[in-house]
Amino acid sequence: MTSSREIQPLPQDNDAIRKALEDAHLPSLLPALAQITGDHSLLRDDLFPESVVLADPQGGLSPEKQAEARDLAVTTLAAWRDAGSVVAPPPSLEQVRGMMDYLIGEHVSDEYLPLLLEELAFADTDPRAPEWSKNGINAERSMRVVIIGAGMSGILAAHRFKQAGIDYTVIEKNADVGGTWFENTYPGARVDSSNHAYSYSFAQKFDWPYHHSPQEVLLDYFSECATEFGIRDNIRFNTEVLTVTYDDARAFWEVRVRGADGGEETIEAEAVVSAVGQLNRPKMPDVAGGGAFEGPSFHSAEWDHSIDFAGKTVGIIGTGSSASQFIPHLADEAEGVRIFQRTPNWYAPAPNYHEEVAEGFLWLLKHVPTYAQWYRFWLFWAISDGFLPMVEVDDNWQPGDGVTGEGNRQLRELLEGSMRKQLESRPDLIEKTLPDFPPASKRIVVDNGTWPNTLLKEHVHLTTEPIERITPRGILTEDGEEHELDVLVYGTGFQASKFLTPMKVVGRGGVDMHEQWGGDARAYLGITMPNFPNFFFLYGPNTNIVVNGSIVYFSECEVQYVLECLKFLLESGQQAIDCRTDVHDAYNERIDAGNLKRAWGVSSVPSWYKSASGRVAQNWPFTLLEYWQQTKRMDPADYVLL
Repeated sequence: MTSSREIQPLPQDNDAIRKALEDAHLPSLLPALAQITGDHSLLRDDLFPESVVLADPQGGLSPEKQAEARDLAVTTLAAWRDAGSVVAPPPSLEQVRGMMDYLIGEHVSDEYLPLLLEELAFADTDPRAPEWSKNGINAERSMRVVIIGAGMSGILAAHRFKQAGIDYTVIEKNADVGGTWFENTYPGARVDSSNHAYSYSFAQKFDWPYHHSPQEVLLDYFSECATEFGIRDNIRFNTEVLTVTYDDARAFWEVRVRGADGGEETIEAEAVVSAVGQLNRPKMPDVAGGGAFEGPSFHSAEWDHSIDFAGKTVGIIGTGSSASQFIPHLADEAEGVRIFQRTPNWYAPAPNYHEEVAEGFLWLLKHVPTYAQWYRFWLFWAISDGFLPMVEVDDNWQPGDGVTGEGNRQLRELLEGSMRKQLESRPDLIEKTLPDFPPASKRIVVDNGTWPNTLLKEHVHLTTEPIERITPRGILTEDGEEHELDVLVYGTGFQASKFLTPMKVVGRGGVDMHEQWGGDARAYLGITMPNFPNFFFLYGPNTNIVVNGSIVYFSECEVQYVLECLKFLLESGQQAIDCRTDVHDAYNERIDAGNLKRAWGVSSVPSWYKSASGRVAQNWPFTLLEYWQQTKRMDPADYVLL
């Protein structure tokens, strides 16, 4: 499964190679060929990619130039095979830089180079693995860690702690690993990011079946990782954390848990890592009559698979990311579909959103060394910091403007043009679905045309009239019409800003975490906060990303930082570290100021990005590089040493 998987030999049949190359991502393939052959003249100026955007996967190469690149690749691969398929010695730093420059179409700056080298993660390497072990630093010191949650971040933390020889226990409320991909089983559930990026840098798959994998494929991946990493024996399933309390006198955390049998016990640990995520507690709408409906009803995160929708009229409240994924499936089954929309969404066109990965592309991943790494690298750059100008807020922006600046205007034109074209036969739907707020003010929904095609179906009805209340028979809207339903589904998202609810966390001096937050979760680097020594967040406050990168990248950075903190404790002999209040506050002032320069920070449109006060509690407003730099090392001066 991982990047160390053995590459399969090339066949003797050159026609098989040529056939596979019809599905090749050429800008990634040529650097791979240069690396394995050592012939960097393959990166010809006339085949230089002109763009790095997902909508133009061949980098702007004309059909003629693509044909030339394929001919060059066939010749190169055949000669390499006939010479014994010997991979050339590792390239020099300058050669790697040249390959990067070729792939992304610009010169890689000195500032970005270390991050990109780490992200590239060539086969049989894991640059982010700890280069130390607890026993090598302080074998006598007790260092036990409780990890709360066995989703993507929890599995990652457990793996890294095991590598470092740290004693850990994972507490998971569900029956298996996977987090959101275990819980969200609604039809159509899939990841918005490409799976070649939404996966651990050190555990790459050659055989992702889809570009954007569905829930069951993702669950299998994380389940396989947990097994392959050898961490399952340290996970306590069907166990819920009730309270987490710091003992000042002993510098210990006491984690009170309840098992599947209802029995409770306390686990002691020197450190606690929260890996509970942000999208794990369903949010029900604030609508009168909640619970009055007499038919079957459920939230999308708690999908009732026992219901046969055939011949039924189904009502859906919400049109966000989850709803836009499951509504098309309901439209294929139900006799009638009534959608109740509070706020429209921007939709980003992704033609390959439901597509299987082409057979030839999979073939190349399995037969050409380093091709997988270079393709992932291209994806990383294509979805990274280059998009930030599209969400910046200009100094002359005014509330009510449909865009926040010139970059945002370009993004709006792209998205609006796509939506208008897809719904051109129904001007009424264009009026209902076209947002008046700037793109990226709330989560942009990824779609390949399935959503607008669903809205165009005769038995699907989109209602934008506000809901007055839920009735025993259905939904009453403010225009006085009662919409009779057989089934009601809530596609209303999650309580993202209510971090760590419903568990109670008590820190130094009896300080309650939720009381200290006062409804506005904050943390230094999104990882630590004052009064809670040796307590670390993964996917914590202000670590969500909107337009640049994959959340897996952020989790890898965060776990790196947590390891640095634990390493410091082992080396220094300190019992605990507690984030300094002035450091924490200054950091969050900068985060708040940064978010006010992004579309999601200034727009008043309802969004799960914001807490009840209107503060952006979820999003990271700066570059991926900056977060990587800040989490690469831990500075003891940022902490009170206990």
